[in-house]
Amino acid sequence: MTNMTEKEKMLAGKAYKAFGEELMRERQHAKEVVFEYNALRPTEIEKRNTILRGFLGKMGKNFFIEPPFRCDYGYNILLGENFYSNYNFTVLDCNTVTIGDHVLIGPNVSIFTAGHPVHHELRKADHEFALPITIGNSVWIGGGSIINPGVTIGDHSIIGSGSVVTKDIPANVIAVGNPCKVLREITVEDKERFFEKY
Repeated sequence: MTNMTEKEKMLAGKAYKAFGEELMRERQHAKEVVFEYNALRPTEIEKRNTILRGFLGKMGKNFFIEPPFRCDYGYNILLGENFYSNYNFTVLDCNTVTIGDHVLIGPNVSIFTAGHPVHHELRKADHEFALPITIGNSVWIGGGSIINPGVTIGDHSIIGSGSVVTKDIPANVIAVGNPCKVLREITVEDKERFFEKY
């Protein structure tokens, strides 16, 4: 059995070291691409979209990512159709981030697949890990929210502004807080109102 590379360990959710030559080179490439993307003028939308189409792992035909945008690798980000993110969208995509169709991301949202060991000796030895994140269809993530490693958010759910999501959130709910918890289910009555006070 051959030894796994650090990249293979990273993508398999195993402990890995991020500062080897291969991963460093890929992160530096991503920084260059993202720098170019963020430096374009506001009217240069098609140039921005062309950059993302050649950079991200998958995307639908219709998408809009407001600059500035940040990520680690790019190729681990898989976007569905009709995706929108507001300013300062940050994705530490050391593992796969799968986002469904019709997803709205508020400003200053951070998605972190990457984490560090609990024990300090493992952290000092430069170990880290990365777990995939899945966001379902028609999800809205409110501004300032943080999505932590390994989390799945079910279809049609809303994550309230400023939430820290540390555990899975089911479909069709409003969830808020730190740590993020289900507030209530979304019902047919919600078609009659536009606003929910948390």
